[in-house]
Amino acid sequence: MEAYRGLLQFAAALLALSGVAAAQTYPVKPVRIVTAEPGTGNDLIARLIAPHLAAVFGQQFVIDNRGLVAVEMVAKSPPDGYTLLSYGPPLWLTPLLRQVAYDPLRDFAPITIAGNSPNILAVHPSVPAKTVAELIALARKRPGELNYSSSSTGASPYLAAELLKSMTGINIVRVAYKGSTQALIALVGGQVHIMFPNAGVAAPHLKSGRLRALAVTTVAPSALAPGLPPLSAAGVPGYESSSQFALVAPSGTPPAIIERLNHEMVAALRRPDVTERLFGSGVEVLTGTPAELAATMKSEMAKWGKVIKEAGIREE
Repeated sequence: MEAYRGLLQFAAALLALSGVAAAQTYPVKPVRIVTAEPGTGNDLIARLIAPHLAAVFGQQFVIDNRGLVAVEMVAKSPPDGYTLLSYGPPLWLTPLLRQVAYDPLRDFAPITIAGNSPNILAVHPSVPAKTVAELIALARKRPGELNYSSSSTGASPYLAAELLKSMTGINIVRVAYKGSTQALIALVGGQVHIMFPNAGVAAPHLKSGRLRALAVTTVAPSALAPGLPPLSAAGVPGYESSSQFALVAPSGTPPAIIERLNHEMVAALRRPDVTERLFGSGVEVLTGTPAELAATMKSEMAKWGKVIKEAGIREE
């Protein structure tokens, strides 16, 4: 038995040494950062940090847009650090809505959280509510009469509204649109009463007075929504709903490589030019350790799993 334990310890030591050696020579060829469609937040994050990573590591970091198959593709890739994923909440929320061929907690090695994009609780000016408390009171007085617009099932505007319903018990009716742009146009046009649009997208309409903002969905006040109170401080204690962007690798990627990537990706995200560009697109830069990202993914799945189950939400 002692000899067996000794062999195990020796094997573990060899694996650790090989991981360190791999990290010291990594990378020796171009690295792919797989992401969704061009123009999305996760695509922008990948494109902004790639030049910094290429300069530091001396290899190209190539952006590979793969749309809906991006996540499963990376989950099945070799865990060698040469295929990475830049993605948002669908990484860990999609498995709550339909069957997928991956497990977000089992099949990925977290690198770092990259950013946070809050939503705004906005109403059409015709809605006679100036505060969150007034809106909730109005919805309780007129159950089923107020509606909200949303885009695809599982997208942040939809889940933010369902979380509000779950936490307050109000009855507001969903009006679904093909995309967030159409959903926002419907709100601006007065075809619907309420929406939770992305802060960056909503800003021009709020400034023009075409929409009225009541609160922001982050726990604390957000620089992306100056002057707006968080929902949690405006009548719905504990409310929080926003889109986190993450950078991950296939599970089994050597920890030493993950550590190097975390260090350099955090440095790239904190560059003033990167921070400013993302802020202008409605994303606040956030960074952290792999363990912190793992905890975020786990807590987000637990929270939204409860909301999705209670509301009976399934992806169309």
